[in-house]
Amino acid sequence: MPYFGLKGGWLTFWVTVACATDMTLFGYDQGVFGGVIVTDDFLNTLDLGGPQNTSLLGTVTAIYDVGCFFGACAAFWLGERLGRKKTVLVGTTIMTIGAILQISAYSVAQMIAGRVIAGIGNGINTATAPVWQSETSTVKWRGKLVVIELILNIAGFSLSNWMTYGFSYTNGPISWRFPLAFQLVFMIILFSTVPWLPESPRWLIAHGYEDEAFQILADLENKDVDHPFVLTQHKEIMYAVEYERKNGVAWMDLIRGRTGTQGGTCTVRRLLLGAGTQAMQQLAGINVTSYYLPTVLISSVGLTNKLARLLAACNSVSYLLFSLIAIPNVERWGRRRLMMYAAAGQCFCYLIITILLRFSVDPSIAVRSQRQIASASIAFFFLYYVCFGIGFQGVPWLYPVEINSLAMRTKGAAIGTATNWAFNFMVVEITPIGIQSLGWRFYIIWIIFNFSFLPVIYLFYPETADRTLEDIDRLYRENHNLFIFRDKEAIAPKRPAAYVEIEESEVRRNSSIDPRMLRRAVGKVTSNEAGFEEQEKV
Repeated sequence: MPYFGLKGGWLTFWVTVACATDMTLFGYDQGVFGGVIVTDDFLNTLDLGGPQNTSLLGTVTAIYDVGCFFGACAAFWLGERLGRKKTVLVGTTIMTIGAILQISAYSVAQMIAGRVIAGIGNGINTATAPVWQSETSTVKWRGKLVVIELILNIAGFSLSNWMTYGFSYTNGPISWRFPLAFQLVFMIILFSTVPWLPESPRWLIAHGYEDEAFQILADLENKDVDHPFVLTQHKEIMYAVEYERKNGVAWMDLIRGRTGTQGGTCTVRRLLLGAGTQAMQQLAGINVTSYYLPTVLISSVGLTNKLARLLAACNSVSYLLFSLIAIPNVERWGRRRLMMYAAAGQCFCYLIITILLRFSVDPSIAVRSQRQIASASIAFFFLYYVCFGIGFQGVPWLYPVEINSLAMRTKGAAIGTATNWAFNFMVVEITPIGIQSLGWRFYIIWIIFNFSFLPVIYLFYPETADRTLEDIDRLYRENHNLFIFRDKEAIAPKRPAAYVEIEESEVRRNSSIDPRMLRRAVGKVTSNEAGFEEQEKV
């Protein structure tokens, strides 16, 4: 019996367990090295101590993101050729090799090799898991489940902070090798769950596996394969596939800038919007603190090593708890509002941090007062994580999956993830040198970026909450306006009534047709069903 007899909510639950484990591993990896690089035995073993090695230490930390970038690029090809779950297994295998190299490293060269290889695997997985989750989830749960995964990403980050804090009380290699080795636990869970879970029905339909897709759609909905709702879902996916085959733009044409008159679904714009959310997540300044919070608290605020580690661990718990606010509100408030609220809060926090750190080095202020002013900035580092966790932690990973068409969904998610890792590398690479060279002025950069996000999101980003993935395709077939804020339906947090009426009429029509006839006919898109015959511009 496939999936051990699981159907409906329980089957979705186990897909979520696999995807969430992958994102928890991502969060753990993101946080663990921040604690490792302030461990004496690590610095002595790899000869990375002292201010003269600040740049090299930043490179060893950031090189992981280079691997993630190339892994996300590899997901362009792997995700479509192998399918979602096989791609996750390939990524996990590569990560395992990288983890073993890091755990056993006695030289900078081996540590760099391990981090690059682990990064490649993580890049593949983080580009694929959100797509797999979204394509196997119902509309009402899709946003919540992806946000839950990203909250578990924070849980992984929190776990890594407490792990490195606890092992800071030990001496010798175990103080950093065990925290690095613990990531193997997540890989074992992935190898234990992914192989028996269902493939994405949307990927199966796009590659001609009709019968298997019908059965998986039925199992995910816990309905019979001939149920009108299952037939309607299948037909909508087939319609989107056929439309993209006729109107999609090939990769080589995109690279050469040749979109011609074949677009019709605004392919390039949707790719840029999805990648834009990932760029904004990194330019918000999250990895100034995610990778380096102990370093920031030691260098900028003047705390001791142990206290900096403890506060970083406590902050991760606050980050995790407040990110739970996003679960009920990602659908209620919508993607646009969450991102704008978060950007405004993040801008405010960095503004106050900058002002406080500026006065903490003012020679006209007494030394004791300088320390008190610097310590006050800690509260706003905590508040920054609250704002980020509510809005920018989950939505940028969800948005590229939702905004891109079926044919471009894997590529769009991979481009978005690659963009995330490219900007991630830039931020992580410059942060140690930026803090050392610019001091409090370094934080002005993140004030400007966060402020700039507000008009960009308001003017250009449509709402994707409470829409089916096929609704978004319909939006871009019918609406080619660059400034999306003028379209009230496009920015409404609730699904437009017109889309609901179309789906209900299809279900009623399919319920009155012989299911066997419909299944034989499904996928044949007539000119009447298409509703448009003229070629449209991208």
